[in-house]
Amino acid sequence: MQQKTAVVWFTNNLRVRDNKALYEACSQYSSVIGVYCFDKNLFNSSQFGFKKIEKFRAQFLIESVSNLSKNLKKLNIPLFTYFDQPENKIPTFCELHQAEALFFQKEFTLEENNLLNSVKQKLSKTITTNCYYDQFLYHPDTINFKISNTPEVFTVFRKKIEKYVAIHSEITVIPKEASNWIPVDTKLPSLKDLGFEDFEKHQKSAFPFNGGETEAHNRLLDYFYKTKKLQVYKKTRNGLLGINYSSKFSPWLANGCISAKTIYWEVKKFENEFGSNQSTYWLIFELIWRDYFKFLSLKHENSLFKVTGIKRVEYTWSRDENLIYNWIHGQTSNDFVNANMLELKKTGWMSNRGRQNVASFFAKKLLLDWRIGAAYFESMLLDYDVHSNYGNWQYVAGVGNDPRDRKFNVQLQAERYDTKGTYRRTWLQSSLF
Repeated sequence: MQQKTAVVWFTNNLRVRDNKALYEACSQYSSVIGVYCFDKNLFNSSQFGFKKIEKFRAQFLIESVSNLSKNLKKLNIPLFTYFDQPENKIPTFCELHQAEALFFQKEFTLEENNLLNSVKQKLSKTITTNCYYDQFLYHPDTINFKISNTPEVFTVFRKKIEKYVAIHSEITVIPKEASNWIPVDTKLPSLKDLGFEDFEKHQKSAFPFNGGETEAHNRLLDYFYKTKKLQVYKKTRNGLLGINYSSKFSPWLANGCISAKTIYWEVKKFENEFGSNQSTYWLIFELIWRDYFKFLSLKHENSLFKVTGIKRVEYTWSRDENLIYNWIHGQTSNDFVNANMLELKKTGWMSNRGRQNVASFFAKKLLLDWRIGAAYFESMLLDYDVHSNYGNWQYVAGVGNDPRDRKFNVQLQAERYDTKGTYRRTWLQSSLF
Protein backbone atom coordinates (compact mmCIF):
# COMPACT_ATOMS: atom_id res chain seq x y z
CA MET A 1 0.00 0.00 0.00
CA GLN A 2 1.44 3.35 -1.05
CA GLN A 3 1.84 5.94 1.70
CA LYS A 4 0.02 9.21 1.35
CA THR A 5 2.51 12.07 1.39
CA ALA A 6 2.08 15.74 2.27
CA VAL A 7 4.62 18.53 1.86
CA VAL A 8 4.73 21.37 4.39
CA TRP A 9 6.16 24.52 2.84
CA PHE A 10 7.60 26.66 5.63
CA THR A 11 7.78 30.42 5.18
CA ASN A 12 7.73 32.72 8.20
CA ASN A 13 6.35 29.99 10.47
CA LEU A 14 9.67 28.39 11.42
CA ARG A 15 8.52 26.29 14.36
CA VAL A 16 7.04 22.93 15.24
CA ARG A 17 5.10 24.01 18.35
CA ASP A 18 1.69 25.50 17.64
CA ASN A 19 2.12 25.33 13.86
CA LYS A 20 -1.26 24.87 12.17
CA ALA A 21 -0.02 23.81 8.72
CA LEU A 22 2.36 21.24 10.20
CA TYR A 23 -0.28 19.99 12.62
CA GLU A 24 -2.89 19.44 9.90
CA ALA A 25 -0.41 17.76 7.56
CA CYS A 26 0.67 15.35 10.30
CA SER A 27 -2.94 14.68 11.30
CA GLN A 28 -4.07 13.85 7.78
CA TYR A 29 -1.08 12.16 6.12
CA SER A 30 1.14 9.20 7.01
CA SER A 31 4.24 10.71 5.45
CA VAL A 32 5.18 14.38 5.88
CA ILE A 33 8.10 16.25 4.28
CA GLY A 34 9.18 19.82 5.02
CA VAL A 35 10.68 22.27 2.54
CA TYR A 36 12.07 25.79 2.88
CA CYS A 37 13.24 28.10 0.10
CA PHE A 38 15.62 30.98 0.65
CA ASP A 39 13.92 33.09 -1.99
CA LYS A 40 16.53 34.63 -4.31
CA ASN A 41 14.27 37.61 -4.93
CA LEU A 42 14.59 38.66 -1.27
CA PHE A 43 18.34 39.09 -1.58
CA ASN A 44 18.15 41.47 -4.53
CA SER A 45 17.67 45.24 -4.44
CA SER A 46 14.11 46.47 -4.06
CA GLN A 47 12.30 49.55 -5.39
CA PHE A 48 14.31 51.97 -3.25
CA GLY A 49 17.71 50.35 -3.71
CA PHE A 50 17.89 48.26 -0.52
CA LYS A 51 18.05 44.49 -0.40
CA LYS A 52 14.87 43.03 1.05
CA ILE A 53 17.04 41.09 3.49
CA GLU A 54 20.42 42.34 4.67
CA LYS A 55 23.08 40.38 6.55
CA PHE A 56 21.55 40.54 10.06
CA ARG A 57 18.21 39.16 8.93
CA ALA A 58 19.95 36.64 6.69
CA GLN A 59 22.03 35.24 9.56
CA PHE A 60 19.01 35.05 11.86
CA LEU A 61 17.06 33.30 9.13
CA ILE A 62 19.80 30.70 8.55
CA GLU A 63 19.93 30.00 12.28
CA SER A 64 16.14 29.71 12.46
CA VAL A 65 15.87 27.29 9.54
CA SER A 66 18.76 25.22 10.90
CA ASN A 67 17.00 24.91 14.25
CA LEU A 68 13.71 24.08 12.54
CA SER A 69 15.45 21.20 10.76
CA LYS A 70 16.68 19.79 14.08
CA ASN A 71 13.27 20.10 15.72
CA LEU A 72 11.50 18.50 12.75
CA LYS A 73 13.96 15.62 12.86
CA LYS A 74 12.74 14.85 16.39
CA LEU A 75 9.29 14.42 14.83
CA ASN A 76 10.76 12.17 12.09
CA ILE A 77 10.08 14.83 9.46
CA PRO A 78 12.90 15.78 7.06
CA LEU A 79 13.46 19.38 5.96
CA PHE A 80 14.84 20.12 2.49
CA THR A 81 16.30 23.59 1.94
CA TYR A 82 16.97 25.43 -1.33
CA PHE A 83 18.31 28.79 -2.46
CA ASP A 84 15.88 29.46 -5.27
CA GLN A 85 12.57 31.11 -6.08
CA PRO A 86 9.79 29.05 -4.45
CA GLU A 87 7.72 29.08 -7.65
CA ASN A 88 10.65 27.32 -9.37
CA LYS A 89 11.23 24.74 -6.67
CA ILE A 90 8.03 23.90 -4.74
CA PRO A 91 5.92 22.46 -7.61
CA THR A 92 8.70 20.19 -8.89
CA PHE A 93 9.57 19.19 -5.31
CA CYS A 94 5.98 18.09 -4.71
CA GLU A 95 5.96 16.05 -7.91
CA LEU A 96 9.32 14.47 -7.15
CA HIS A 97 8.03 13.19 -3.82
CA GLN A 98 4.61 12.24 -5.24
CA ALA A 99 2.88 14.49 -2.76
CA GLU A 100 -0.89 14.58 -2.66
CA ALA A 101 -1.11 17.85 -0.73
CA LEU A 102 0.80 21.03 0.03
CA PHE A 103 0.33 22.76 3.39
CA PHE A 104 1.45 26.33 4.11
CA GLN A 105 0.64 29.52 6.02
CA LYS A 106 -1.93 31.88 4.54
CA GLU A 107 -0.68 35.37 3.65
CA PHE A 108 -2.56 38.57 2.91
CA THR A 109 -0.18 41.16 1.48
CA LEU A 110 0.58 41.75 -2.19
CA GLU A 111 4.05 40.29 -2.72
CA GLU A 112 3.42 37.32 -0.44
CA ASN A 113 0.09 36.56 -2.12
CA ASN A 114 1.59 36.87 -5.59
CA LEU A 115 4.20 34.31 -4.60
CA LEU A 116 1.62 31.88 -3.20
CA ASN A 117 -0.47 32.23 -6.35
CA SER A 118 2.56 31.62 -8.58
CA VAL A 119 3.33 28.41 -6.72
CA LYS A 120 -0.30 27.22 -6.82
CA GLN A 121 -0.57 27.92 -10.57
CA LYS A 122 2.45 25.71 -11.26
CA LEU A 123 1.33 22.85 -9.04
CA SER A 124 -0.02 19.69 -10.56
CA LYS A 125 -3.83 19.66 -10.55
CA THR A 126 -3.69 16.44 -8.52
CA ILE A 127 -2.11 18.23 -5.54
CA THR A 128 -4.48 19.86 -3.09
CA THR A 129 -3.46 23.06 -1.29
CA ASN A 130 -4.23 23.77 2.36
CA CYS A 131 -3.44 27.13 3.94
CA TYR A 132 -4.20 28.60 7.33
CA TYR A 133 -4.05 31.92 9.14
CA ASP A 134 -1.37 31.29 11.74
CA GLN A 135 0.25 34.64 12.58
CA PHE A 136 -2.47 36.02 14.84
CA LEU A 137 -3.29 36.09 18.51
CA TYR A 138 -6.99 36.46 17.68
CA HIS A 139 -7.89 34.23 14.75
CA PRO A 140 -9.62 36.19 11.96
CA ASP A 141 -12.43 33.63 11.81
CA THR A 142 -13.37 34.20 15.45
CA ILE A 143 -13.52 37.99 15.74
CA ASN A 144 -16.85 39.68 16.46
CA PHE A 145 -16.91 42.02 13.46
CA LYS A 146 -16.29 41.88 9.72
CA ILE A 147 -12.73 42.52 8.55
CA SER A 148 -14.09 45.44 6.53
CA ASN A 149 -15.35 46.94 9.80
CA THR A 150 -12.01 46.78 11.61
CA PRO A 151 -11.84 49.99 13.68
CA GLU A 152 -9.41 52.65 12.51
CA VAL A 153 -8.40 53.48 16.08
CA PHE A 154 -6.47 50.93 18.11
CA THR A 155 -8.26 51.58 21.41
CA VAL A 156 -11.64 50.91 19.79
CA PHE A 157 -10.27 47.69 18.27
CA ARG A 158 -8.82 46.55 21.59
CA LYS A 159 -12.03 47.25 23.53
CA LYS A 160 -14.08 45.38 20.95
CA ILE A 161 -11.92 42.31 21.03
CA GLU A 162 -9.93 41.63 24.19
CA LYS A 163 -12.79 40.79 26.57
CA TYR A 164 -15.12 39.19 24.06
CA VAL A 165 -13.06 36.99 21.72
CA ALA A 166 -11.49 33.76 22.90
CA ILE A 167 -7.88 32.94 22.08
CA HIS A 168 -7.34 29.45 20.72
CA SER A 169 -5.33 26.91 22.65
CA GLU A 170 -1.93 25.83 21.36
CA ILE A 171 -1.77 22.73 19.18
CA THR A 172 0.80 19.95 19.50
CA VAL A 173 2.17 17.95 16.59
CA ILE A 174 2.34 14.17 16.99
CA PRO A 175 5.62 12.65 15.70
CA LYS A 176 5.51 10.55 12.53
CA GLU A 177 6.75 6.97 12.23
CA ALA A 178 10.54 6.78 12.02
CA SER A 179 10.24 4.24 9.22
CA ASN A 180 8.87 6.98 6.95
CA TRP A 181 12.11 8.98 7.10
CA ILE A 182 13.38 10.25 3.74
CA PRO A 183 17.12 11.08 3.47
CA VAL A 184 17.82 14.80 3.02
CA ASP A 185 20.12 15.55 0.08
CA THR A 186 20.14 19.36 0.35
CA LYS A 187 22.45 21.68 2.25
CA LEU A 188 21.60 24.80 4.21
CA PRO A 189 23.05 27.86 2.41
CA SER A 190 25.75 29.89 4.13
CA LEU A 191 25.88 33.66 4.46
CA LYS A 192 28.32 33.69 1.55
CA ASP A 193 25.89 31.67 -0.55
CA LEU A 194 23.31 34.39 0.08
CA GLY A 195 25.76 37.11 -0.95
CA PHE A 196 27.17 38.27 2.41
CA GLU A 197 30.46 38.11 4.25
CA ASP A 198 30.67 36.43 7.65
CA PHE A 199 30.50 38.86 10.57
CA GLU A 200 30.71 38.92 14.34
CA LYS A 201 27.77 40.18 16.36
CA HIS A 202 28.47 43.56 17.93
CA GLN A 203 29.51 43.21 21.57
CA LYS A 204 27.12 45.96 22.67
CA SER A 205 24.09 44.69 20.80
CA ALA A 206 20.84 44.70 22.77
CA PHE A 207 19.87 41.62 20.77
CA PRO A 208 22.79 39.16 20.88
CA PHE A 209 20.54 36.11 20.51
CA ASN A 210 20.44 33.48 17.78
CA GLY A 211 17.52 32.62 15.59
CA GLY A 212 15.37 29.54 16.03
CA GLU A 213 12.50 28.08 18.01
CA THR A 214 14.73 26.62 20.72
CA GLU A 215 16.37 29.98 21.39
CA ALA A 216 12.94 31.67 21.43
CA HIS A 217 11.67 29.36 24.16
CA ASN A 218 14.89 29.71 26.12
CA ARG A 219 14.44 33.48 26.03
CA LEU A 220 10.81 33.16 27.13
CA LEU A 221 11.76 31.00 30.11
CA ASP A 222 14.62 33.32 31.04
CA TYR A 223 12.60 36.54 30.77
CA PHE A 224 9.60 35.12 32.63
CA TYR A 225 10.97 32.75 35.24
CA LYS A 226 14.72 33.09 35.68
CA THR A 227 14.97 36.90 35.79
CA LYS A 228 11.24 37.60 36.25
CA LYS A 229 11.69 40.72 34.13
CA LEU A 230 8.13 40.24 32.92
CA GLN A 231 6.99 41.68 36.27
CA VAL A 232 8.54 45.07 35.45
CA TYR A 233 8.09 45.10 31.66
CA LYS A 234 5.83 48.16 31.59
CA LYS A 235 8.39 50.20 33.59
CA THR A 236 11.41 49.19 31.51
CA ARG A 237 10.01 48.80 27.99
CA ASN A 238 11.16 52.26 26.89
CA GLY A 239 14.77 51.44 27.68
CA LEU A 240 17.58 51.78 25.17
CA LEU A 241 20.51 49.69 26.40
CA GLY A 242 20.84 46.04 27.44
CA ILE A 243 19.04 42.81 26.72
CA ASN A 244 16.34 42.95 29.41
CA TYR A 245 14.65 46.35 29.07
CA SER A 246 12.10 44.61 26.83
CA SER A 247 11.13 41.04 26.05
CA LYS A 248 12.97 40.98 22.69
CA PHE A 249 10.48 38.37 21.43
CA SER A 250 9.79 40.28 18.20
CA PRO A 251 12.50 38.75 15.94
CA TRP A 252 11.32 35.24 16.77
CA LEU A 253 7.69 36.29 16.34
CA ALA A 254 8.47 37.87 12.97
CA ASN A 255 10.10 34.68 11.72
CA GLY A 256 7.45 32.48 13.27
CA CYS A 257 9.92 30.76 15.62
CA ILE A 258 7.33 31.25 18.36
CA SER A 259 3.63 32.01 18.12
CA ALA A 260 1.75 34.87 19.74
CA LYS A 261 -0.53 32.28 21.35
CA THR A 262 2.42 30.53 22.97
CA ILE A 263 3.53 33.80 24.56
CA TYR A 264 -0.02 34.66 25.63
CA TRP A 265 -0.65 31.34 27.35
CA GLU A 266 2.75 31.47 29.03
CA VAL A 267 1.87 34.90 30.42
CA LYS A 268 -1.35 33.41 31.79
CA LYS A 269 0.60 30.56 33.35
CA PHE A 270 3.02 33.06 34.91
CA GLU A 271 0.14 35.13 36.29
CA ASN A 272 -1.44 32.06 37.86
CA GLU A 273 1.82 31.25 39.59
CA PHE A 274 3.20 34.68 40.51
CA GLY A 275 0.27 37.04 40.17
CA SER A 276 -0.74 39.57 37.53
CA ASN A 277 0.10 43.26 37.33
CA GLN A 278 0.25 46.06 34.78
CA SER A 279 3.44 44.63 33.30
CA THR A 280 2.09 41.14 32.65
CA TYR A 281 -0.95 42.69 31.01
CA TRP A 282 1.18 45.09 28.99
CA LEU A 283 2.97 42.30 27.17
CA ILE A 284 -0.43 41.00 26.03
CA PHE A 285 -1.38 44.59 25.18
CA GLU A 286 1.62 44.74 22.81
CA LEU A 287 0.57 41.44 21.21
CA ILE A 288 -2.85 43.00 20.56
CA TRP A 289 -1.12 45.98 18.89
CA ARG A 290 0.73 43.48 16.69
CA ASP A 291 -2.58 41.83 15.77
CA TYR A 292 -4.13 45.22 15.06
CA PHE A 293 -1.64 46.00 12.31
CA LYS A 294 -2.37 42.61 10.79
CA PHE A 295 -6.11 43.24 10.80
CA LEU A 296 -5.55 46.70 9.28
CA SER A 297 -3.52 44.98 6.58
CA LEU A 298 -6.36 42.53 5.94
CA LYS A 299 -8.79 45.44 5.68
CA HIS A 300 -6.79 47.95 3.64
CA GLU A 301 -4.71 45.53 1.53
CA ASN A 302 -2.35 47.39 -0.83
CA SER A 303 -3.00 50.79 0.76
CA LEU A 304 -0.46 49.63 3.34
CA PHE A 305 2.28 50.29 0.76
CA LYS A 306 0.95 53.37 -1.03
CA VAL A 307 2.49 56.76 -0.36
CA THR A 308 -0.95 58.18 0.55
CA GLY A 309 -1.42 55.46 3.17
CA ILE A 310 -4.66 54.09 4.51
CA LYS A 311 -5.86 57.68 5.09
CA ARG A 312 -5.32 58.41 1.38
CA VAL A 313 -3.86 61.82 2.07
CA GLU A 314 -1.54 63.69 -0.25
CA TYR A 315 1.72 65.12 1.07
CA THR A 316 4.70 66.42 -0.85
CA TRP A 317 7.54 64.07 0.02
CA SER A 318 11.22 64.54 -0.76
CA ARG A 319 13.68 61.91 -1.97
CA ASP A 320 16.80 63.94 -1.30
CA GLU A 321 19.62 61.39 -1.53
CA ASN A 322 21.96 63.32 0.77
CA LEU A 323 19.35 63.56 3.53
CA ILE A 324 18.58 59.85 3.20
CA TYR A 325 22.28 58.95 3.27
CA ASN A 326 22.89 61.06 6.38
CA TRP A 327 19.91 59.49 8.16
CA ILE A 328 21.03 55.95 7.35
CA HIS A 329 24.61 56.54 8.45
CA GLY A 330 23.87 58.53 11.59
CA GLN A 331 25.05 61.89 10.25
CA THR A 332 22.00 64.08 10.81
CA SER A 333 21.79 67.22 12.95
CA ASN A 334 20.38 65.24 15.89
CA ASP A 335 22.63 63.07 18.05
CA PHE A 336 19.76 60.91 19.38
CA VAL A 337 18.67 60.03 15.86
CA ASN A 338 22.29 59.37 14.90
CA ALA A 339 22.90 57.03 17.84
CA ASN A 340 19.81 54.99 17.04
CA MET A 341 20.63 54.75 13.35
CA LEU A 342 24.19 53.64 14.13
CA GLU A 343 22.86 50.96 16.44
CA LEU A 344 20.64 49.69 13.63
CA LYS A 345 23.46 49.81 11.11
CA LYS A 346 25.81 47.85 13.36
CA THR A 347 23.41 45.35 14.96
CA GLY A 348 20.14 45.04 13.05
CA TRP A 349 18.29 46.15 16.18
CA MET A 350 16.76 49.34 17.54
CA SER A 351 14.47 49.93 20.51
CA ASN A 352 10.81 50.77 20.01
CA ARG A 353 11.44 54.25 21.43
CA GLY A 354 14.26 54.75 18.97
CA ARG A 355 12.19 53.61 16.01
CA GLN A 356 9.42 56.08 16.73
CA ASN A 357 11.88 58.95 16.97
CA VAL A 358 13.99 58.21 13.89
CA ALA A 359 10.88 57.56 11.80
CA SER A 360 9.23 60.78 12.95
CA PHE A 361 12.46 62.69 12.24
CA PHE A 362 12.64 61.13 8.77
CA ALA A 363 9.04 61.86 7.79
CA LYS A 364 8.07 64.94 9.83
CA LYS A 365 11.39 66.80 10.11
CA LEU A 366 13.20 65.86 6.90
CA LEU A 367 9.90 65.40 4.99
CA LEU A 368 11.30 62.35 3.20
CA ASP A 369 9.11 59.73 1.51
CA TRP A 370 8.20 57.48 4.44
CA ARG A 371 8.25 54.37 2.21
CA ILE A 372 12.02 54.75 1.79
CA GLY A 373 12.49 54.64 5.56
CA ALA A 374 10.16 51.66 5.78
CA ALA A 375 12.12 49.85 3.06
CA TYR A 376 15.39 50.47 4.91
CA PHE A 377 13.88 49.08 8.12
CA GLU A 378 12.65 46.07 6.13
CA SER A 379 16.17 45.41 4.97
CA MET A 380 17.88 45.83 8.32
CA LEU A 381 15.63 44.98 11.24
CA LEU A 382 15.93 41.51 12.72
CA ASP A 383 12.27 41.66 13.66
CA TYR A 384 10.94 42.94 10.36
CA ASP A 385 7.24 42.13 10.07
CA VAL A 386 5.50 43.50 7.01
CA HIS A 387 2.30 44.55 8.80
CA SER A 388 3.91 46.12 11.88
CA ASN A 389 6.67 47.81 9.90
CA TYR A 390 4.50 49.49 7.28
CA GLY A 391 1.66 50.10 9.74
CA ASN A 392 3.99 51.84 12.19
CA TRP A 393 5.66 53.92 9.48
CA GLN A 394 2.26 55.09 8.24
CA TYR A 395 1.24 55.86 11.80
CA VAL A 396 4.30 58.03 12.41
CA ALA A 397 4.24 59.66 8.96
CA GLY A 398 0.67 60.88 9.37
CA VAL A 399 -0.89 58.74 6.63
CA GLY A 400 -1.92 55.86 8.89
CA ASN A 401 -4.16 55.28 11.88
CA ASP A 402 -2.83 57.85 14.35
CA PRO A 403 -5.88 60.04 15.09
CA ARG A 404 -3.65 62.81 16.51
CA ASP A 405 -1.02 62.88 13.72
CA ARG A 406 1.68 63.55 16.29
CA LYS A 407 5.24 64.68 15.72
CA PHE A 408 7.97 63.64 18.11
CA ASN A 409 10.15 66.31 19.69
CA VAL A 410 13.30 64.24 19.34
CA GLN A 411 15.42 66.43 21.59
CA LEU A 412 12.91 66.28 24.44
CA GLN A 413 12.62 62.51 23.92
CA ALA A 414 16.39 62.17 24.22
CA GLU A 415 16.42 64.19 27.43
CA ARG A 416 13.63 62.05 28.86
CA TYR A 417 14.81 58.59 27.85
CA ASP A 418 18.57 59.15 27.68
CA THR A 419 18.89 61.72 30.47
CA LYS A 420 22.59 61.18 31.10
CA GLY A 421 23.45 60.61 27.45
CA THR A 422 24.74 57.08 28.10
CA TYR A 423 22.98 55.61 25.09
CA ARG A 424 24.20 58.32 22.74
CA ARG A 425 27.78 57.99 23.93
CA THR A 426 27.63 54.21 23.52
CA TRP A 427 26.84 54.35 19.81
CA LEU A 428 28.34 57.67 18.75
CA GLN A 429 31.70 56.68 20.23
CA SER A 430 31.49 53.21 18.68
CA SER A 431 31.26 54.87 15.26
CA LEU A 432 34.81 56.12 15.72
CA PHE A 433 36.24 52.59 15.62
